[in-house]
Amino acid sequence: MAPEHEAAELRRTRIGVLYALAAFFMWGLAVPLHFKLLSSMPPLQILAHRIVWASLFALGLIVAFRQGRKLAEVILSGWHLLLLGVSAGLIAINWLIYIWTVNSGHLVQTSLGYFINPLLNVVLGVLFLRERLRPAQVAACLLAGIGVLVLGISSGEMPWVALALACSFGFYSLVRKVVSVPPLVGFCIESLLLTPLALGYLAMTFADGSAAAFQGQVGLDLLLVLTGLSTAAPLIWFAAAAQRLKLSTIGLLQYLAPSGQLALGVLVYGEAFGWVDAVAFGLIWTALAVYTASALRSASNG
Repeated sequence: MAPEHEAAELRRTRIGVLYALAAFFMWGLAVPLHFKLLSSMPPLQILAHRIVWASLFALGLIVAFRQGRKLAEVILSGWHLLLLGVSAGLIAINWLIYIWTVNSGHLVQTSLGYFINPLLNVVLGVLFLRERLRPAQVAACLLAGIGVLVLGISSGEMPWVALALACSFGFYSLVRKVVSVPPLVGFCIESLLLTPLALGYLAMTFADGSAAAFQGQVGLDLLLVLTGLSTAAPLIWFAAAAQRLKLSTIGLLQYLAPSGQLALGVLVYGEAFGWVDAVAFGLIWTALAVYTASALRSASNG
């Protein structure tokens, strides 16, 4: 490999890592802190505002990056639009659960959901895309399953919140893998499809006097407007990182986000984390280590 090409590749990788770190920092620390500041509002109203402002932000980026023609092509493509309608519903469910979980003091459960998610993606790939598992991946999924069972047995119920987060985002990722559209265009269409419902709900809250926004609290209103930025920015940064980095590298870095959520929940907000939680998370972390080592070995052999 020529020195110039090596230098360009190294520069590309460094930029990719910076994009990835920015995205996972947002998801792990900045986004949960952002929604914690909105905890005085009903989760459904936060979700509706998030959808509306994210749509406006995404449309602005579509104009800025001159992707209007591609947006129109996807909208006029019936099959892609139908699948994006499904993914829009899944991400709305995920967002609502996430907002409720963060604001009700369950950041540890949130982090558990996103630790489980990569392993669930492996299972979904087998079930729906006929992908084949290596023995190490089977072992990783079994270990993660045992970790979830430990939590369920110790608390008397399954960690439904974490599982709902993992499943909603896992199926969302599956649909988006099937729909071959650019990340920004896909995200914009998802937001636009949800916007009429969000606007209709917000109109009802203003009509019946239950609206919490735009009631003279400028700080709260600004935080709501910024949900568009905190929603779209990390998704765009993640897409930029994915274009520059190996999937194995992305796989390693993605665990920074739930690690940040876990640290925030335990160290900042004082959520409970006993020895049973430590055992369960230990099993899941071991599963992730086994899975990641297998992915790295496969990438190096490839």
